Amino acid sequence: MRIAILDDYFDTLRTLPCFTKLAGHDVTIWNDHLQNVDALARRLSDTEALVLIRERTQIRPALLERLPNLRLISQRSVYPHIDIDACTRLGIIVSSSQHADTPSYAAAELTWGLVLAAMRQIPQQMAALKSGHWQIGVGHTLRGKTLGIYGYGRIGAVVAGYGKAFGMKVLVWAREPALAKARADGFATAASKQEFFEACDVLSLHMRLVDATRGIVTAADFARMKPTALLVNTSRAPLIAPGALVEALRKGRPGMAAVDVFEKEPVRDVNDPLLAIDSVVATPHIGYVTHDEYELQFTDIFDQILDYAAGNPSNVVNPEALKHRSPDGAKRNPGV
Repeated sequence: MRIAILDDYFDTLRTLPCFTKLAGHDVTIWNDHLQNVDALARRLSDTEALVLIRERTQIRPALLERLPNLRLISQRSVYPHIDIDACTRLGIIVSSSQHADTPSYAAAELTWGLVLAAMRQIPQQMAALKSGHWQIGVGHTLRGKTLGIYGYGRIGAVVAGYGKAFGMKVLVWAREPALAKARADGFATAASKQEFFEACDVLSLHMRLVDATRGIVTAADFARMKPTALLVNTSRAPLIAPGALVEALRKGRPGMAAVDVFEKEPVRDVNDPLLAIDSVVATPHIGYVTHDEYELQFTDIFDQILDYAAGNPSNVVNPEALKHRSPDGAKRNPGV
């Protein structure tokens, strides 16, 4: 198969042990980032299987309709960047493992790194030291403070364990099944969302981005937070109402933020309003970007391609697309 891999910024994938799974296939790896539809359509004109690295590139009808040879999109995790209905209509299978049994320890570790960095002002202190200044402020200790976990899934549970190890009081808010799991794990749960936002010294978001969670954190929620509190988001930026975090930080509640995700990515504007706030610690969506995590993710992604090539598509999120295929894999209705 002719396979294209987009957005491998540091040409990492060919160095992974799992890359050998694609031996015998015609693989092209692109190390830059494009979102221009015309340029992508030219680049992917002969592609049969498209590999995506999380949500770096938007895959919408305007592009899909210009890729007559595309049969499969293989990726891992959620897919808000892919128009699934358009893929189904065009007979393009989307395979995406949801890794239900494997939390992203890389994302959990980065979350904790951001907590420590923000509470102790590590980036700001480093920048000051390199510019000739000695100590620019006083940080905060974690021990004894309340760590809020909003969304008690695989990653949230791991971060809760980190908080416990640091001597923090862990408080959870989530849907009832997740609250029951948190209680079974020995963690306290909040009586209400309002109480949760009022009580936390560090509040970390750990939810999937779906219609029900989009904008679930509002300006009113932020207004209930302590002026000394830290908001952490390593999940997805649209969990927060558009513009609400910047406005809340300007008003002083919460007093700090640590983020790995942005409303529009990649961020290349040095004047981005969130980056302009001194109390913000930010990283460029690197929660999952480690060699170890890549090996886990792309083992699944490449296996999905092999399964498709063998005639047994796996982890298919749009099974209706299978009806638009002839036995040899060609599209029955490639046009619109």
